[in-house]
Amino acid sequence: MLPRRIDVKTVAKEMGSYADESQSIENRAEFYKDLVGFLPPRIEARFHVTGALDPEILRLQEEMRAHAMYPGCFDVKTAQLMLFGMLLMDLSDAAVLHGIAARKAGASWEEMQAVVSLCFLFRGLSAANRGAEVLANICAHEEEEKA
Repeated sequence: MLPRRIDVKTVAKEMGSYADESQSIENRAEFYKDLVGFLPPRIEARFHVTGALDPEILRLQEEMRAHAMYPGCFDVKTAQLMLFGMLLMDLSDAAVLHGIAARKAGASWEEMQAVVSLCFLFRGLSAANRGAEVLANICAHEEEEKA
């Protein structure tokens, strides 16, 4: 379901340590933990690698993400449903993260399936198949979180 986590110690040894003085990794991670319940592995990698090699671009990336992901005209659930659908159209494995975020923001299974169905109209059976797999994986993730 999710990519493996990086070896943070190896990255720090070879590339250097996180160097963004404007915000700690822990503070940056809080946004993602609130959104999806954990720090996704690829975002963790970007924080450690880019945060060591080019902390200014990391800061700019995070500012742009925050600005674009939360326009005043959409609530969080709507924005996350849209992102889920956009990523599903590309068959991106990141769709699962925005699906998790949509569910955390209150999206129902019916709404999630409606997004998958919309993707099916324009992307075909591959999106329908991938969408069903993603929904099943989110369901399993939610069950694991309850345990």
